[in-house]
Amino acid sequence: MKIESIEAIPYAIPYARPLKFASGQVTTAEHVLIRVYTDTGIIGVADTPPRPYTYGETQDSIISVVTKLFAPQLIGLDPLDRSKVQQILRRTVNNPTAKGALDIALWDAIGISLGTPVHKLLGGFTDSMRVSHMLGFKPPAELLDEALEFRSMYGINTFKLKTGRRPLELDIEACRVLRQGLGADTEIYLDANRGWTANEAMEVLRRTEDLGLSMLEEPCDAGEALGRRRLVQHSRIPIVGDESMPTPGDVSRELLSGGSNAVCIKTARSGFTEAQQILGLCEGLGVDVTMGNQIDTQVGSLATVTFGAAFEATSRRAGELSNFLDMTDDLLAEPLGIVDGAIRVREIPGVGAEIDPDKLAKYRQD
Repeated sequence: MKIESIEAIPYAIPYARPLKFASGQVTTAEHVLIRVYTDTGIIGVADTPPRPYTYGETQDSIISVVTKLFAPQLIGLDPLDRSKVQQILRRTVNNPTAKGALDIALWDAIGISLGTPVHKLLGGFTDSMRVSHMLGFKPPAELLDEALEFRSMYGINTFKLKTGRRPLELDIEACRVLRQGLGADTEIYLDANRGWTANEAMEVLRRTEDLGLSMLEEPCDAGEALGRRRLVQHSRIPIVGDESMPTPGDVSRELLSGGSNAVCIKTARSGFTEAQQILGLCEGLGVDVTMGNQIDTQVGSLATVTFGAAFEATSRRAGELSNFLDMTDDLLAEPLGIVDGAIRVREIPGVGAEIDPDKLAKYRQD
């Protein structure tokens, strides 16, 4: 089996619930669908979410780097030659979600060619993941209403609250309202998207220590090295690195320097191959991991479930898998379902992301 061609299709799907957070906001899913065609007729599929305020990528830049730079180097290779592919992708710096999508699409093609679900090829630990839902910037009462709605409708009982605002009382009050309204048995954790300074994050943790919060993600810029290290040393809950550590090298640097003591893995920027490397580092160092969400479509969320369910360490915590519910539609021919707070993997060859051709025709922008 050889790679014959690679296609990058821009598309846009509006959000029903725009998501606002410290580093930006999203009102439309302007993504890129990646298709890797092989000479056997097998097509590997993955989704790419441009996040210019996080990684500097846009729809146009992803399409350009995939079709003009990566495709000419990858065409003719066997998808099974994953290390050779990774070596080629590493020659070009940055562009993490473009690289991640290519890797996932190749794994999809490999799984289809072997007649095996990719979650089995990766590790096959379990067949589902519990779901964590992400809550954006809203008044506290609206946040609680949304959380109660999602708990009632889908059985979700873990929530990630976007924070990082000033004055700090805005987010502290949101934490208190959610805890009072959801009760002690609901997991709540925070993600400041680098919106605070380290000292501000310390103050928020001091004022919320009675609320049973489980984690704090990206409290401040990782470049604030001494302050962040002091925060990690004094925090009673894990300080999770996310956008500050997109690669295995970044993960090593931040963990060994004391800049974080937990890691968020996102398949949208790591693919499956680099995500395995990051997971291995974390397991070897005894560091907890979470499976994060790049405000993914159902195609992207299915990739996260596929990887997260494959390993014991990634399936311990609820994964951020439900933000496709904030979108008005999706490209999957068979929509994902959340039942009793969990999403199951697809027990079919590959990742299982069959695309609805009519929906793709409706939303594509090329």
